[in-house]
Amino acid sequence: MASAPASPPAVAPSAPQVPAAPLLRVLRGERVDPPPVWLMRQAGRYLPEYRALREAKGGFMELLLDPEAAAEVTVQPVRRFGMDAAILFSDILVVPWAMGQALAFEAGEGPRLTPALKDAPLMLALQAMTTEAGKLAPVIETVRRVRAALAPEVALIGFAGGPWTVATYMLAGEGGNLEAARLAAYRDPLGFRALVDRITNVTIGYLAAQISAGAQAVQVFDSWAGVLPPAEFDRWVIRPTAQIVAAIGHLAPVIGFPRGAGQQLARYVEKTGVTAVSLDETAVPDGLPTSLPVQGNLDPVALLAGGEALDRALDQCLARFEGRPHVLNLGHGIDKETPVAHVEQLLARLRAR
Repeated sequence: MASAPASPPAVAPSAPQVPAAPLLRVLRGERVDPPPVWLMRQAGRYLPEYRALREAKGGFMELLLDPEAAAEVTVQPVRRFGMDAAILFSDILVVPWAMGQALAFEAGEGPRLTPALKDAPLMLALQAMTTEAGKLAPVIETVRRVRAALAPEVALIGFAGGPWTVATYMLAGEGGNLEAARLAAYRDPLGFRALVDRITNVTIGYLAAQISAGAQAVQVFDSWAGVLPPAEFDRWVIRPTAQIVAAIGHLAPVIGFPRGAGQQLARYVEKTGVTAVSLDETAVPDGLPTSLPVQGNLDPVALLAGGEALDRALDQCLARFEGRPHVLNLGHGIDKETPVAHVEQLLARLRAR
């Protein structure tokens, strides 16, 4: 007697496909219209809700190292403005803090790192420092909390400072004093190389941990890249950034931000292998591949000015990158005096196109 034909195997219903966040699509090389938008320092002092929370916590480090509060700060601009991405609320100087320098933020005076490495031979200073990666655990917990709080269409960006920029703070013990690092790079190239290599290795582990916790892209902020001549730029900006990209670029897109790179920008893109490049307000995309995702370029002062000046600057920025993968952003961080209404104006004009 013939047996009944076997029933076809049951097929489980497939989960609905969730479209990738617009920012991640751009980082894959797609053109999205209107372009996705987030602003550097979008979680910060121009927002009244941020100022209230910082005052309640009593200080910047207290806020940064409280994952619940830091996660709240990270999502505040997404909640208020509907940004296409959140960027982790933290600071580039947590890396030297984890490497053994004391870190304090003094009201009206900015960050202080002690001891300043310019005050001792670099090799001796490095021998006295012990890296404790566990000190960064609160920041990684913030990443987990933020990713759980965001909608799928909102990307989460992690970040770290470029090794050259971090080294400038570590040598001087403060921001804005670049002479100590530049002199050390010339006078003690072996010691300075050892410092940059150590920063690079800690940064790789730190960014990998952010990605593992839920960051979907990371940005490397090299805010002082533009002060270096070509050979030094290659040695202290391109080389360590290329090492970071080689180590983590397969885990998530890497956005490079070599502020002030100018004519060295195309070489930076080619030699580092970054997924995308963020442009300061003075940069032009000449010489960059048209398939390369670009970000930024809008003057923060135009956002501070508002009105017709902002409308004009936005229109020019959008026209400059028409037809290529573009993330709308500022050429640097949003000024703390920027009115919230100006951010609302920017977004309204962008989304009405």
